[in-house]
Amino acid sequence: MEQITYEDFEKVDIRVGTILEAAPLEGVRKPALRLLIDFGSEIGTKKSSAQITVHYTPQCLIGRQVAAVVNFPPRQIGKFMSEVLTLGFPAGDGSVVLFAPDQVVPDGGKLF
Repeated sequence: MEQITYEDFEKVDIRVGTILEAAPLEGVRKPALRLLIDFGSEIGTKKSSAQITVHYTPQCLIGRQVAAVVNFPPRQIGKFMSEVLTLGFPAGDGSVVLFAPDQVVPDGGKLF
C-alpha cells in the first residue's frame, strides 16, 4: 500500500451532514437513493447518490448524520448530478454500510 503524507490527507475535505431528504433514484442501473444533505452554513445543502438500498430505506435516513467528501467535482449519475461522495464501508456481502459519527455533532464539521 502506498503511503501518503498528512498534507495529502488534508486535501480530501470530509464533512458531516444531516440527511434532509431521501428517495429512490430513478433511471440508474444499480438501485440507489438520492440524498439531500445539510452540511451547515459554510457549505450548505448538497445532493448525493448512494447505493445503500440493502440496509437503508429513505424513511430511516431522514435526520441521520453521514460523512461525505465535499470537494470532489460533481458526477453525473444517470439524470442526477451528485455533488458529494457519501462514505461507507463494505459489509461481508459487499453491500454498503454508511460511515457516520456515533454521537451527534455540528453539521459541517471536518474529519481530522
